[in-house]
Amino acid sequence: MIDDLKALHIEHDDAVVKVRLNSPETGNAISGLLLDELLAVLGALDDHPTTRVLVLSGAGTDFCLGGDRTEFPSLLSPETGNASMRALANKARRMCDLLANTGVVTIARLHGGVVGAGLGLAVFCDLRVGADTSHYRIPELGLGVPPAWGGITARMLYETGAARIRELLLTADRFDANRAAELAILHKVVPEDQLDATVDRWTKPLLRRSPTALRTTKAMLNSYAGAHRLGDATLFDAELLTAAVTAAEAARRR
Repeated sequence: MIDDLKALHIEHDDAVVKVRLNSPETGNAISGLLLDELLAVLGALDDHPTTRVLVLSGAGTDFCLGGDRTEFPSLLSPETGNASMRALANKARRMCDLLANTGVVTIARLHGGVVGAGLGLAVFCDLRVGADTSHYRIPELGLGVPPAWGGITARMLYETGAARIRELLLTADRFDANRAAELAILHKVVPEDQLDATVDRWTKPLLRRSPTALRTTKAMLNSYAGAHRLGDATLFDAELLTAAVTAAEAARRR
């Protein structure tokens, strides 16, 4: 697969790739480095046609506590029109597109905090299991920025429904695993010590499936999911996020 990774830990055999976010000291915050490494790993899947399943998890106490906001000020530069900030946001969108559209089945193994961009990362996976102690939040509006990361709003609208995602976005309330299951953010809720067993129960039958049938089924599901959209508003996410971060940083410096 990919060697010499710093923000990720990879285990793989011919059929299963396990990708663990590996910066527990930051709550596995999604940094530019992590995005680069995820893009490299997901892009390399096509070089391994025998791979059927990718399992995404997080090291430490939390799956992922969101985007690495400490990076944002250093990416803002009026001289370049804040090009670095837009580039980071566009990386997030490309990574989420790859996660959704890869031919392998993707499984999110969730525990602890699953927040903001971390929740976005999870909902782009095909199957999602969460520990009964896990908790969830989309805090962007409370932080003064729109939920314009990786196409998360469009994905959540499709997976959860407009009325329910509107409540989550506008209130920025924290919710638990059972609520996440009611919202179809989670497919299963289990005790934390049963997460791996649940992933294994999903994985074993998938390994017996025809690779062609798996790829075709995923392509069909993605096609139906996007059939109702006349235009892809997620193309504006990078511009929206950059504008909001720029305004917030300017207000902070006053």
